[in-house]
Amino acid sequence: MSTRDLIDLFVLGAIWGASFLFMRVAAPEFGPVPLIAARVGIGALFLVFVLAKRGGIKRLSRHAVPLAVLGATNSAVPFTLFAYAVLSVTAGFAAVLNSTAPLFGALVAFVWLRETPSKVRVLGLAVGFAGVLILVWDRLSFSEDRGALAVFAGLAAAVLYGIAANYTRKRLGDVDSLVIATGSLIAATLFMAIPTFLYWPARSPGAASWISTILLGVFCTGVAYVLYFRLLVRVGPARALSVTYLIPVFGLLWGYIFLHEAITRRMALACVVIFIGIALATGALTRTFAARSRADNIQV
Repeated sequence: MSTRDLIDLFVLGAIWGASFLFMRVAAPEFGPVPLIAARVGIGALFLVFVLAKRGGIKRLSRHAVPLAVLGATNSAVPFTLFAYAVLSVTAGFAAVLNSTAPLFGALVAFVWLRETPSKVRVLGLAVGFAGVLILVWDRLSFSEDRGALAVFAGLAAAVLYGIAANYTRKRLGDVDSLVIATGSLIAATLFMAIPTFLYWPARSPGAASWISTILLGVFCTGVAYVLYFRLLVRVGPARALSVTYLIPVFGLLWGYIFLHEAITRRMALACVVIFIGIALATGALTRTFAARSRADNIQV
């Protein structure tokens, strides 16, 4: 993974780390379905404007079917499932569920694409997931109602992310990331239209909910999708999905900065473990050791 790809990975983790906070604020007033419809709709409008400025609108029709499949499996359905989950479980718990996406992605790649991950990558995935568990272990909690359904919803969303990542690589690997992001969000918006009409809240959401939703649409969806699909094409689904290990880390960081939440020793330890896992899963750590080994051999 190149330096540019690593930067994209960390920026994406920072953006998506804020998404659970925004959903936590907006979901109770909007409801899961209208919130996600607004999120993907705003994201789609933002990306249509960007794509139009680059003269790429005509390219959307060439890949209409795979973009529609991706809109459902990577946006409309999993976003809604997580918006439902945060109504009953903590944001930290939802982030843990989200962090299982690389594991499901690797499983899907093994079953569907017949790809066997290296031992180092498997170790990286396991270490990264262990770090996430350390991070939020003392925060995992269910509310009294709908807790089990929320867990299943989050895990189902993670499975869909794993499927969508491999589907993108197989069917849209040669398509520009901006076209993929824009087309999939347009499709997701269309899928959500009728359910949104049926479930739109009777009482208008407040200003905080609207601001959170706009930020979700523009940054956590529009901008983030450009970065994500670019990573998928450049480094593959297994490495791109490792971004999910960064999401809880940045979620805690934003909480510390904006909500003055304390960062404990457990959190610091978890961050170190997560970063080691990402380095192993993406190959960054092994390349560093290889480069040093070559340098030592040259010096000798």
